[in-house]
Amino acid sequence: MEKLQRSWVLLKSSLSVIGRNKQLLVFPIVTFICTVAILFFFLAGPLLRPTGYSYVSAQHWQAISHSLFTETGPAAGHSHHYALSPMAIGYLALMYFVSMFLATFFNVAFYHEIIAALSGDTVLLGRGLGFAASRWKAVLMWTLLAGLVGLIIKVIEQRLELVGRILARVIGIAWSVAAVFVIPVLVRDPEHSANPFQMLQKSATCLRRTWGEALIGYVGLGFINTMITLASFLFLGAAFGVSVLLSNFFILAAAGVCWLVGMVVWSYLAGVASQVYRGALYLYAAEGIVAQPYSQEMFDLAWKFKK
Repeated sequence: MEKLQRSWVLLKSSLSVIGRNKQLLVFPIVTFICTVAILFFFLAGPLLRPTGYSYVSAQHWQAISHSLFTETGPAAGHSHHYALSPMAIGYLALMYFVSMFLATFFNVAFYHEIIAALSGDTVLLGRGLGFAASRWKAVLMWTLLAGLVGLIIKVIEQRLELVGRILARVIGIAWSVAAVFVIPVLVRDPEHSANPFQMLQKSATCLRRTWGEALIGYVGLGFINTMITLASFLFLGAAFGVSVLLSNFFILAAAGVCWLVGMVVWSYLAGVASQVYRGALYLYAAEGIVAQPYSQEMFDLAWKFKK
């Protein structure tokens, strides 16, 4: 009950910041739209290029597949084995890094305005985007480092099978923890944002200095999210029971649509609230600022300690 109460107070505090600054809800939408647009832009080139056949014909897609894949010889138990062509691999790598750059760019804009909201200022979409544009070099350098680390983790996972998956998971968790404050560092600390390794070091230093060397688990909005998800399944179960009892499955269909819409809206709000809380945590860890309406106790309990 204590954990539930603490998570609920944390959720209300984060949502109150969003309620006073509703433009914070726009940033993830802009990020999603731009990411989808860039993916369509990159995929349209190789998939819709002219081949001399109709786009709805099988010959067109066969020509496209021949340009993207190369035959590398028979594999065990198979007559043919195909792999991506070098050009396709390079193209996918470019798409991967451009997508990461855009995501980082908009996250920088987002966190700039989150910190502005926590400082009592008005949230402005244009100001956040303008700030991110002014830090494009730092965004690019961090994108290259993070993208390279991501590729290395993926290669380890694929090449070493079970051991590789375990090792990749451990490295991924360590990387995620160390990099938890990298974007706020990029926003608030121009001195360290010139070098991606310095940003990573500053992020890890904030964690160690504020919460200690032995942090073992982040305690944020996860518990209340779990409770709400379980409650939503109870709602679906009740709707199913009523539908069977009344032999009216329209009730179950309507409940399913309401559940789906509700979970999408809730997941979106919870995601933005989590980012707001992370911004407040950084202000506390790096600058000793207890942003309203949070309290120092909420921040001190942000991580469990292994005694």
